[in-house]
Amino acid sequence: MSKRILLAFGSICALAVAAAAEAAGPAIAPSAAAGAVGSAGTAMIGVAAWKYISAALAVGFACIGGGMAVGRLGAAAMGAIAEDPSLSSKAIPYLGLAEGICLWGFLVALLILML
Repeated sequence: MSKRILLAFGSICALAVAAAAEAAGPAIAPSAAAGAVGSAGTAMIGVAAWKYISAALAVGFACIGGGMAVGRLGAAAMGAIAEDPSLSSKAIPYLGLAEGICLWGFLVALLILML
């Protein structure tokens, strides 16, 4: 249970960092675009860095969660298939659902980087 709470907290933190970076971006971007040197330029670099960090966290936590799910489901599915081979068509789709978690993390990271 604590792993689930940790993963949920991490993904919420990643989304919060991305939202903060997006909220700070428009306020800093006009001065940086006008050629201002100094704190605005370094702040713009910081916003981009936070976006990359939050995207990496989103993918990382999603893949860790998906890997844990595939590991547990795979072991249970192989045990069930060993006892009754007719269960293979019922067990395999659940592995695909667990792998879909990783794809959703990747899509969230793409949205963070694009927006």
